[in-house]
Amino acid sequence: MKDTRNTILAVVLSGLVLLVWQYFYVAPTEKRREQAAQTQVVNPPAQNPATSPAPGNGSPPASGSAGAPPAPQVATGVPGQSPAAAPTQTREAAVAAAPRVKIDTPALAGSIALKGGRIDDLSLKRFRETVDPNSPAIVLLSPSGAPHPYYAEFGWVPAGGATSKLPDQSTLWTQDGSGTLTPTTPVNLSYNNGEGLVFHRAIAIDDRFLFTIKDTVENKTANPVTLYPYALISRHGTPEVAGYYVLHEGIVGVVGDKLQEIKYKDIDDKKLMEFSNVTDSWFGITDKYWAAALLPDTDAKLQVHFRSDPVGTTRTYQTDYLLDAQTIQAGGTGSADARLFAGAKEVGVVGINFPLVKGFGGYNQQLHLNKFDLLIDWGWFYFLTKPMFLGLDGLYRLVGNFGVAILLLTAIVKLIFFPLANKSYASMAKMKAVQPQLTALRERYPDDKVKQQQEMMALYKKEKINPLAGCLPIAIQIPVFFSLYKVLFVSIEMRHAPFYGWIHDLSAPDPTNIFNLFGLLAYDPSQIPFFGHYLVLGAWPIIMGITMWFQTQLNPTPPDPTQKMIFAWMPVIFTFMLSAFSAGLVIYWAWNNTLSVLQQSFIMKRNGAKIELFDNVKSLFARKQQT
Repeated sequence: MKDTRNTILAVVLSGLVLLVWQYFYVAPTEKRREQAAQTQVVNPPAQNPATSPAPGNGSPPASGSAGAPPAPQVATGVPGQSPAAAPTQTREAAVAAAPRVKIDTPALAGSIALKGGRIDDLSLKRFRETVDPNSPAIVLLSPSGAPHPYYAEFGWVPAGGATSKLPDQSTLWTQDGSGTLTPTTPVNLSYNNGEGLVFHRAIAIDDRFLFTIKDTVENKTANPVTLYPYALISRHGTPEVAGYYVLHEGIVGVVGDKLQEIKYKDIDDKKLMEFSNVTDSWFGITDKYWAAALLPDTDAKLQVHFRSDPVGTTRTYQTDYLLDAQTIQAGGTGSADARLFAGAKEVGVVGINFPLVKGFGGYNQQLHLNKFDLLIDWGWFYFLTKPMFLGLDGLYRLVGNFGVAILLLTAIVKLIFFPLANKSYASMAKMKAVQPQLTALRERYPDDKVKQQQEMMALYKKEKINPLAGCLPIAIQIPVFFSLYKVLFVSIEMRHAPFYGWIHDLSAPDPTNIFNLFGLLAYDPSQIPFFGHYLVLGAWPIIMGITMWFQTQLNPTPPDPTQKMIFAWMPVIFTFMLSAFSAGLVIYWAWNNTLSVLQQSFIMKRNGAKIELFDNVKSLFARKQQT
């Protein structure tokens, strides 16, 4: 029994370490997060035009030793702007500074800048900043000159030698015809460089988050022209991230069949990551719920770059690729296709790769992409998080409330593991029944530990007891708890999902607080300097703590004083720890504790073991009355 308790104690303390770190480090950091406005967009450092030309600046790379020009690199920065002349504007002013083509779909609103041809103004219609449906829509992409530039760019890079002027960030494209970019009306842009090259760009969009871009160049000169098609996503300034160990934010992609997850600080250190001659790849920049990603043709051969470059006092993060060079003969035409995902990481849209599951193929299946479902951070335990999400989503579609779906899924998991739990609790009940015999063995062989263990194992074998079986319910609960935590934390479907009463967002912590009497006092204790973030304790965490305390009272009081103290304080500690967790997770734990108390009481009674809960509660109140 002592070995069993020690094992349980080790499991609990391991989980406690993670929770302590989450509460005392991550949660306060999250509370103090402030969106740092970038005050300038400035020129990148001077580059050697012979080795790394900016797209369209007409500077050729150096020729290779074998006579073939090496592939140039797509440069970062905003050419043509000086630090003194480029103060940031409001986002609205930056958008209005250039003529634009409007974007209007069921999912997206925004515009394409005719100056530069960038997709750099995008908002998500169905997602708001808060649970208030009238709050502003989520802004994903913003143009240069805005506080947080974030955009996608496509075009051609010269291969070497004398090359005509190519379109760049200052090029003014012309819209052929007029109208808005919608799922049924693509737009066409054109640019004549006046030197014999005419560029065309056709942009289409679906009703979700996929842009399809086709670039074409006509060579009306008397000589062949060699160009590299490129595409990039650029983000200016280091974004504020949540900092949770279970969530990746930064550069993400599958390159060369390997998942790449590079945090901002890591690419700051590496500065540049290069991948040569890769196919079947995709990559971009991801936030918790939103992402922008380049989706080149799966059979295209790519030169891929991830980079972080200093831009004045800030940094610019970029993912880009170059396709193989195209030599366009005089009078000929060259073309290149590109795709851009820019939107919310909804499972049904991105796709989910899981055996026997249909209806969630999304872009992953539709475009035959390589593990595009990993754009959503399912984690190492995807074999648990994916089915957990699918179960929750299926129940949600049935009952229409994610909170109720969590309760139902918890009950289903309990039923699935009932036979195993039944054996575990039955073994625990038998352990309690043989406690007098174990005590007698220790008294009979007080100085012979080896003989004690031999006689104890013989007794376990005779009574058909597994001394470690009592650990199984806890061992099962931990991965289920973690997978649900992951699902609630990373899946956008849980964002702003309401429950009943005061819970309007299951992915956010309980908004109530006992330290202001659940809103009766008109102040926010969490805003108190230095220690205010510890004064956060909502109603559901308190309910969870009570259920956990009842669960601890099912077992007899441990004879070891240290174990007794730990088990006595564990409900209190977990109550404060989980106050910073999502309400959905706390509701799950409270409900799971309640079901566990009922289940364990039923099994113990059926096996003739004494249920210590009532005696422990009576004893506690008796001690209170005596004091």
